[in-house]
Amino acid sequence: MSKVSYYTAEGLKKLREELKQLKDVERVKASRAIAEARDKGDLSENAEYDAAKEAQGMLEMRIAKLEDQMAGARVIDESQMDTSKILVLSKVKIKNQTNGMEMNYTLVADGEADLAAGKISVNSPIGKGLLGKTVGDVAEIQVPNGIIKFDIVEISR
Repeated sequence: MSKVSYYTAEGLKKLREELKQLKDVERVKASRAIAEARDKGDLSENAEYDAAKEAQGMLEMRIAKLEDQMAGARVIDESQMDTSKILVLSKVKIKNQTNGMEMNYTLVADGEADLAAGKISVNSPIGKGLLGKTVGDVAEIQVPNGIIKFDIVEISR
């Protein structure tokens, strides 16, 4: 059973494109590789055939996973969201109380997370710790090294 995941319209489009690529292009390549390996003779000692079958199995697992994600995918209507507290798709500015460093993040679904682009998953430790907070709150987030405290400086969409 798939769980509900929230995506931006752009994130859901990327998910659809990846699924289409895997089904329409990669599946054909995998079938072709198996057929070529099968034509080379004895299957009991054919490492190329075994590798092609394993690659096909991995591909089918990835397709099934994406289909499951798509089944539970919902697009978020940003215009209907409360901007007074941190939710999915909130852009937040936080300040580390220990070193005074300020960071900007956008909270996104797991599939859209990209730390280099400043997008963190709502299911990450920081994402979970920020959800529901308002400007002026202090988020205490458990990380492997202990607890980090962040001041919520700004929330936007």
